[in-house]
Amino acid sequence: MTDAPASPAATTPGEPPTWEDSHGRTRADAPDLAAPGATDTGPVAAFRADQLDGFRIGVTSDRRSAELVAALERRGASVLHAPTIRMTGARDDAVVVEETEAIIAARPSVLLATTSYGMRRWFEAADAAGLGDEVLDVLGEARILVRGPKARGAIRAADLDDHGMSERETTASLIDLVLRDHVDGQAIAVQLHGYTDKAQLERLTAAGATVYPVAPYRWQAHEDQARVAKLVEAICAEALDAVTFTSAPAVEALFEAADGLGRYDALLAGFRDSVVAAAVGPVTAQPLVEAGILPIAPDRFRMGALIRLVCEHLEQKNVLRLPTGVGEVELRGRLVVLDGERIELSPVGLALFRTLMRAEGRTVSRADLARSTPEPLDDHAVDVALSRLRQALPRPGVVATVIKRGYRISVPV
Repeated sequence: MTDAPASPAATTPGEPPTWEDSHGRTRADAPDLAAPGATDTGPVAAFRADQLDGFRIGVTSDRRSAELVAALERRGASVLHAPTIRMTGARDDAVVVEETEAIIAARPSVLLATTSYGMRRWFEAADAAGLGDEVLDVLGEARILVRGPKARGAIRAADLDDHGMSERETTASLIDLVLRDHVDGQAIAVQLHGYTDKAQLERLTAAGATVYPVAPYRWQAHEDQARVAKLVEAICAEALDAVTFTSAPAVEALFEAADGLGRYDALLAGFRDSVVAAAVGPVTAQPLVEAGILPIAPDRFRMGALIRLVCEHLEQKNVLRLPTGVGEVELRGRLVVLDGERIELSPVGLALFRTLMRAEGRTVSRADLARSTPEPLDDHAVDVALSRLRQALPRPGVVATVIKRGYRISVPV
């Protein structure tokens, strides 16, 4: 599960980047809010239909994406939906049936349940093969450990009882839990989630256990790669304010798509510079962290908390405001707001104006302005683009020319 980008420079040189929670705490000083009894004491942002006005957000999820997209759009965001992966059932239920028969024969002493969807899908496949009652009888005698509350819900919906839950809702934490006891010689059934985490299964076999996996579903690359390519280019051009992730495979699929397009380095630069990577929890965040991107993640690893965090983060940290001779200018996403007037900028105009706003009144050279745009510009093209930007702004006098040096925002001296 996952976190928005701040600069990796915020970490000590030589140390891996970390992630922040919604209160700005790092992994080191944040309380473990996934632990039993922990609470989220952060402020709850009230819903407003204009919270995300001007902001453009990428959504990478496929399952439950309609809910996420609708929630962002209700708050005023423009959404680019480009699922990077798709969850599918096992290609051949015969394999799931074969794995189920092996588990029934082994009568495992432990079951590790990782996801709600996976457990439901497994029970459905077993029922269809006439094995439903047998598998439930076998699991009823096993010690069942769950990765999180959703998996616990699926277990209890099947009239089974669990005997414990991982502390951080991760597979590694779930393996930590089972390895607290002696497992040498035991048979352990593991419901896999989308892709096989071989390193975690090897920890069980290294401890002397015999592992019986069952994989009721898989992740695969989404068939609409044209939309994924559009998302990659939007991140590279910094034409998005944030991108949401709800699974680690979705992050990895985006990286693979960018690499295939020859845009991997540009994608990372986009995230590190201005595009916020928002993940639903630390598991989802991990591939981002490993790539040197500092994401944001909510304290509670849930969709609603992710939506709230994106709203709060963009409103608090991604709105630029400067006083000028004609009033305070606000840049929120693609919108310039001045004296109640709201103007949406073109991609080139937005890149130029954002660079000038970040300079906070300091002069920016034509060369630096040219480097900030999504397309190459020479000095003359920069001058033409600045002229168009001035015409688009609600009031004249916001952008000043500094002869032979460049341009700046006209802030009061």
